[in-house]
Amino acid sequence: MPDRDCPQPGRRRFLSAAGALCASLGFASIASASQSRRTLAFAHTHTGERLAVTYWRDGGYASEALTAINRLLRDFRTNEVHPVAPGLLDYLYQVQCVLDREEPFEVISGFRSATTNDMLQRRTSGVATWSLHMEGRAIDVRIPGVTTARLREAALRLRLGGVGYYPSSGFVHLDTGRVRQW
Repeated sequence: MPDRDCPQPGRRRFLSAAGALCASLGFASIASASQSRRTLAFAHTHTGERLAVTYWRDGGYASEALTAINRLLRDFRTNEVHPVAPGLLDYLYQVQCVLDREEPFEVISGFRSATTNDMLQRRTSGVATWSLHMEGRAIDVRIPGVTTARLREAALRLRLGGVGYYPSSGFVHLDTGRVRQW
């Protein structure tokens, strides 16, 4: 992803705080107004699908890229596609910047339908009755070459939403809800 345009370290803290403030006020995330391009890459662990896409360019979200991301992050059990919150993509982008990594996010779970969430809730402990996955506002990921502990710490430093740590399962949950951790 040679077109990555991350904010400078001094600006990162300011932009994180500004993004958190905007998110808390219900505004769209402003990961960095001056960035001309934001690119993310994904590898879905269940479907084998891969995607590298510039989702932000020329001052706005690229609709065709969002459509491709929505498709990749669909509920793979039901094949239901749901819009992913652009703020979640900005959160992932900021994590990528903090970690200074270009490897794709390995996706364990993106959007979840109500049917899938109910099934997981019956089979697994810790699944919320109304998970933010069901709103396209949560994702479970890992990054090759990055420990889940380091990924968790990077997300916590940003203070852009929820961070769930599942070291025994090998992933970190990120969401655009209120700032919290578990």
